[in-house]
Amino acid sequence: MASLYLLIPVALVFCALVIKLLLWAIDSGQYDDLDRESWRILSDSDLDPQPTESHSRSKVEGSPKPEAAPIVQASDSAFTSGDQASQTDGA
Repeated sequence: MASLYLLIPVALVFCALVIKLLLWAIDSGQYDDLDRESWRILSDSDLDPQPTESHSRSKVEGSPKPEAAPIVQASDSAFTSGDQASQTDGA
């Protein structure tokens, strides 16, 4: 029973905080246009985005392009070792 004296005010403060955040989101326009972002991903209008200032500055300064990490390929022996072990057990 004593824990309810702590939990009820904490729950009320939490609910008030959630309601305040919801009202702030509504007032700031977070829920104004719910369909734009779902359609934006399907449009082809932004295939070649304009470079930002940081990208254009790095090209001017002549900084080297970062190299891609090498692709590591698994050897065939890693896949055949289990098959060879099962063949020797069966024989």
